[in-house]
Parts: sequence; C-alpha cells; structure tokens
Amino acid sequence: MNPKIDKLIKLFAKLPRVGSRGGQRIVLSLLQDKTGRSSALAAALLDASESIAPCPVCGVLTDRDNACEFCRDANRANGQLCIVRDLADVWTLEKSSVFHGRYHIIGGLLSGAGGILPQDLNLTTLPGRISSEKITEIIFALPNTVEGKTTQHYIMSVIGNVPDVSFTELASGVPLGGELDYIDDGTLTLAFGGRKTL
Repeated sequence: MNPKIDKLIKLFAKLPRVGSRGGQRIVLSLLQDKTGRSSALAAALLDASESIAPCPVCGVLTDRDNACEFCRDANRANGQLCIVRDLADVWTLEKSSVFHGRYHIIGGLLSGAGGILPQDLNLTTLPGRISSEKITEIIFALPNTVEGKTTQHYIMSVIGNVPDVSFTELASGVPLGGELDYIDDGTLTLAFGGRKTL
C-alpha cells in the first residue's frame, strides 16, 4: 500500500467510532472523489484548526480568543450552570432544548485506569464563575458511570458549601453506564425535568 494512503487511513482510524475499516472507506471515498470534496475538507479543517479554540470561560469551541455564544447570551445568565464532560454533551442538550442556562465543559472524567487526574480537568475557573455569574444551581449532566460519579463528588468537594447554591443531577431515565449522546430526546427531557438535589 502507498505509504501516504496508509498514513491517512491510520489517522482516520484513530478518530472516535471510526476504526481501521471505516478509516479505509473514508480515505478511498475522498481520494476517488472527482468533485473536489477532499480539497474542500482539507481547507475547512485547516481553517478550523487555526481559528477555533475553547471558550476561555466555559470550554465550548468558538472563535479563537472570544467568549462563546452561550457566555455572550445575556438570556442564559439565569443562575443555572450545567457541568458536562465534553462538547458532544453540549450539542446533545442543545438539540433537545431542555436547558437554557450556561455550560462548563470539564474535558473528561477522573479515571485512575485512564490516567485522568484532577489537574487534567477544566476546573480552575469554576469557583470564580459561581460568584461572578451569580450561580444558584449547578446541574451535573455527567455520564451515570463510576467515573462520572467520582468526578461529580470531586467537583463538589472542590467547590465546597456555597451559600444559596444547590447541586442537582439528572434524574432516572439515564441508565447506569449511560452516555448523554446515546439517549433520546424524550428520555433526556424527563431526566432533566426530574433532576434531583444532591
């Protein structure tokens, strides 16, 4: 196999949920395409990698050095802050229209086996946000897994007891071991609406 093609397949195969067979199909499709799709994709990816960065406030990807649309939207300053693992979780919640406050992406879950430690998570700005944004409710929308619960408890210990701030988590409907981006909108709406105090 041509080493350039092999390199492309290996790079695509490392993407989530793609694998080597999927990577091979993607690369062959792009290289055999006569419409210029591969060049357009390469240009768009290069442009995005150079101009997109995490929001300095919440971690949502946005134009470099600018606050994201959620942090700029005054209507979302309603005292609710939803803590999620990654941007895919934000997109899932936005698609379901169950949450209208602000987000905080922590960038992973604590895992001894996975080597993810507290310093690897986006937590340093969290205490300051609670006071500066007048947060009254922190909603944990983390996976219902051991790692998710461990991370949730750690974050609560970091924040400590803050007067007039309640901690809630999604209610039943999110199965044990469940990931947000696999849950249908109806189940997510019920889980969000029935969230419980911690």
